Formats: sequence, C-alpha cells, structure tokens
Amino acid sequence: MVRANKVVLAYSGGVDTSVCIPYLMNEWGVKEVITLAADLGQGEELGPIQEKALKCGAKESLVVNAVETFVKDYAFPSIQANALYENRYPLSTALARPLIAKLLVDAAREYGADAVAHGCTGKGNDQVRFDVAIMSLAPDLKVLAPAREWGMSREQTIAYGEKFGIESPVKKSSPYSIDRNLLGRSIEAGPLEDPMVEPPEEIYLMTKAIADTPDEPEYVTIGFEQGIPTQLNGVSLDPVSLVTQLNEIAGNHGVGRIDMVENRVVGIKSREIYETPALLVLIAAHRDLESLTLLADVTHYKRGLEQTYSEMIYQGLWYSPLKEALDAFILKTQERVSGVVRIKFFKGNAIIVGRESENSIYSPDLATYGAEDQFDHRAAEGFIYVWGLPTKVWAQKTKG
Repeated sequence: MVRANKVVLAYSGGVDTSVCIPYLMNEWGVKEVITLAADLGQGEELGPIQEKALKCGAKESLVVNAVETFVKDYAFPSIQANALYENRYPLSTALARPLIAKLLVDAAREYGADAVAHGCTGKGNDQVRFDVAIMSLAPDLKVLAPAREWGMSREQTIAYGEKFGIESPVKKSSPYSIDRNLLGRSIEAGPLEDPMVEPPEEIYLMTKAIADTPDEPEYVTIGFEQGIPTQLNGVSLDPVSLVTQLNEIAGNHGVGRIDMVENRVVGIKSREIYETPALLVLIAAHRDLESLTLLADVTHYKRGLEQTYSEMIYQGLWYSPLKEALDAFILKTQERVSGVVRIKFFKGNAIIVGRESENSIYSPDLATYGAEDQFDHRAAEGFIYVWGLPTKVWAQKTKG
C-alpha cells in the first residue's frame, strides 16, 4: 500500500536513517525520498553524509545550516525562561527537535512532498517531539516512522541495508548512543543503563575531568540585554560565537556535566549523561540577574511557569498555544533584565560572585545595617501585626 509519493526524511547518516531510504521505497511504496541533514553546530562534516544519502537511494540530499537560528530562536528563549527539565537538564537536545521539524516542513512545502519521515524508534522522546511539532506546523502532512514499525533488530537492520548497498559498520560500534549540537552532548545506553555504574571518562568530550582542570580560578563576565546574553568579558559577540567561547571556558574548568535519571515522555525512566557547559552557566547567570531586577512577586510567579515551560519543551509542545502564551509573559518580564554577571570558574564549579544592572532594584540604603540605614524600623511592628493577624485569630479559635 502506498503511504506517500514524496517524502522528506530527517537524515543523520547513521544505520537507521540510511536504511529508512530503501525501506520507504521498497516496503512502503514511496516514489521519492529527499533527505535533510541539519547543521546545528555538532562539529561534524556533513558533506560525506550528504553523499551517503544519495548512495543509499535518495533523490536529493539537503544540508541546512541552522546554527544561528538554533541559538537565537530556540536556545535564547529557553535561557530567558530559565528552562531546566526536572530542575537539572537544560534541554540541549530537546531544543533541536522543533527546529528540525520546522526544517522538514519547510522542505516538504518547497519540494511538494506529501509526507515527512524520521528514524526514531517507539521508545524515546524524539518521536513525540517530531510528530507533535510536525502536526502543529502542518497537520495535512503525513508523518512516517519506519524504525518504529519495521520490527528489525540492529543486526537485521544492517543486513537489510546491505542488500541495497548500504555498508555495515567496519568496526564494532560504540555501545553508547550520542547526540550532539552546539549546546551540548547527550550520552546514553551501554553500561550507562546501570544507574550505579560511574560514567567512564572516555564518554566526555566537551568538559575536562576535575583532575585535569586549571589550578587557578578564572573570572568571566557575561552581559545581558533584556534577558539575552550579548557580551563575554565586555566584548559584544554574535550568539554562536558567545556560546562557542563559553563552552570552551566552562568545559576547560570541568563545568557542565549532568548525570541523572529522568522521566521520559513515554513513561519510562532513563539514565542520561549530559554535557552542557555554556547553557548551564548562562541559565544560572540569567536567573541571578533576574534576582536583581525583578520584583519578588514576578520572580516567584515566573518560577512556577518556568517548570511548565521546560516540561513543554521536553514533551514536544514547542509550537502549542500554551507555549506561545507563556512566551508572551516571559518576554514581558525580560524588559528590564539587563546587566552584567561575574562568574568564578574553578574545579568543576561556576560560582556567581557579582552582578550589576542599571535596572537594579536593590537599594544599599535600605539593605545596609550601617549608619546609612534608611529603613523605618518602627513601621515593622504594625506590619507584623497585620501580617500575622489571620494566624493569630486562627490560633485563638482552634487552640483556645
């Protein structure tokens, strides 16, 4: 049965997405497969991947450079929202999925495709993120997921590909599943599936082991304008350069490693290792600057929405109406979040040691305990009486 005539396939160059090309054509009757590889700063040469797709039978192989868009339109809004899934994971991988989905839809429109496809299995989060994002952007397009349905083992998948000239891995593949972009790396599977196993040092690439980090601290300043990082050590930088340089600085001091058991969208727990040096530091610095520039009620209310915001990104709801409404609220809160944060990097730690802003609502005259104190201490007694009155009445009625 023909499921689609022309398909745009999200392509990584790996075994699964390569096998998807002949599988879609020979098993599902697709007439043309167009592959799309997105350059999100993963540091990998995509030319060979483009050539491989054509060898595997793709009609056309696209490579899209979307690094700047990734940082400006996806990473920076998440920093403004201080988005940390389960208060730990800064969503480095999850943020890439709605962008890739948009690129797939854009290519489908340009080339007249009636479906898009991906190589996700039925067990992970990415299938949810891709499917939901695509149906949000283009509900008329079909979404095909061959690896979710073909039921082949890894060995069977390789054997199937070999029938169509797709070379099997020459050497034993790594036991780890790794995803990388400019914001960080995620590592899972293999021995890491045992939550008690310490991650071997070999899995890390962006961050140094503590024993190998400098023996002297390094101080860095990060400048923000309306919640967006714009300067590093007083120098204005474009978004990609800022993240790239901060990745190197933080990673050199062993900052940015996360080892956690997280709750996947599909209902299972998964042990994940992340390296996200710059992203973690930027969120910490931004959140600290907010403490200087936002009123208490705004800060406290925003914290609750930040949890919702991060869950929506993780669960694939980037293009949902609620996410759009939260974006409007968060943007409003960021109008005065401008200033500089000073950070001390040392032995795996990024310690915020200073902050300043023209929009600061910190008043030294009110905060000081010295002779310059302008706070009216006599007003405190009346305030405490009114503040505690409901509790006092409740105690009188319930405790006699």
